[in-house]
Amino acid sequence: MASSDSCGECGVPAAPRSCGELFQELLARDHARQPPWGPLHGVSVSCFLLQHPGRLPADGGAMAWALLHAYLAGGLDAVNPLVGRARRANSHRVGGAPSPVVRGPEMPHGYAPPSRFSCTIEDVAVDGTFPAEGFAERVRAWAAATVDAWSRGA
Repeated sequence: MASSDSCGECGVPAAPRSCGELFQELLARDHARQPPWGPLHGVSVSCFLLQHPGRLPADGGAMAWALLHAYLAGGLDAVNPLVGRARRANSHRVGGAPSPVVRGPEMPHGYAPPSRFSCTIEDVAVDGTFPAEGFAERVRAWAAATVDAWSRGA
């Protein structure tokens, strides 16, 4: 059970920066589309959403789940087509079109979402600045920890 001093969904301490504040910092880096942050935007967002299931989109996390599995199996080459589909579906030009059909491993169901993960956004942020050195390796660990926790039903 999370205390009032930590996130009830991922367990990250609220101080010195909450997981939400760290996520906003990461998004600012991602949206600049500069390596190493930009190319991993879809993976980072998927990790964050699956570690914060209260924020999952209408698909219940199916796209995020498929994206993490694709990334862990085939790296960015496997992820980029999924990210492109998600980006097109999320475009303001689509105007309410249904989300793209996602094929891949089915999301685990039948138990409460995990509330503790062996790697979180706090680990990826290091000192809160998301240093470029080792960023890709930290994101891979974040993705693996997220899939592992959901797969175990922890």
